[in-house]
Amino acid sequence: MIPKTLHKEWVELLADEFDKPYFTYIIKQYALAKSHATIFPPSDKTFHALNLTPPSRVRIVILGQDPYHGSKMIDGIEVPQAMGLSFSVPKGVAIPPSLRNIYKELESSLGVLAPSHGDLSAWAHRGALLLNAILSVEKHKAASHRHFGWENFSDAIISKLSKQYQGIVFMLWGNYARKKAVLIDSSKHCIIEAAHPSPLAQGFVGSGVFLQAQNALQAMGKEPFDWSLI
Repeated sequence: MIPKTLHKEWVELLADEFDKPYFTYIIKQYALAKSHATIFPPSDKTFHALNLTPPSRVRIVILGQDPYHGSKMIDGIEVPQAMGLSFSVPKGVAIPPSLRNIYKELESSLGVLAPSHGDLSAWAHRGALLLNAILSVEKHKAASHRHFGWENFSDAIISKLSKQYQGIVFMLWGNYARKKAVLIDSSKHCIIEAAHPSPLAQGFVGSGVFLQAQNALQAMGKEPFDWSLI
């Protein structure tokens, strides 16, 4: 079953995945969960990362693990933190601690000033695939959809990008993300590993990951990435 809202380039790249048993299971489990609970991100944002950044435009991949499961009331409307992009939250929602550390590292290493919001959509439009390994979660229940099989799908995305393209910078932050390095051909792409940006981890701020990314792109004959959000 091909998702109706998925960008045609991803439909072509992932064509052989949609008929596999694991993907059928994801669809069934998602429908069941949605029938009795609130699911984040909203269903029209499930594949938001893929739709904003089609494969032919991917320059950077930043891998997250699980969507945010919280929300905030803004002008009487419940706004989910999750918006289908790893580490990103809609404008008006408080910037999460991990994203604050991402901003700190950007400013210390590249001089990029932090914005007053946490919306990373501009990065996605410029070619940063902000991919969560798990694409949905039940409201207020962290990692509640881990058993759906989403990781099979996100692993396929990483593997196919690695095989079909070249010169992508993969940013793998934290032990979970680092395990995905085996899916990437390091002879064609650059893999940059670091601690997770969460304040509970140590070593992300000062790691130089964004400077490494710029240097890698330059070494591969590509333009530097525009990390600005202001």
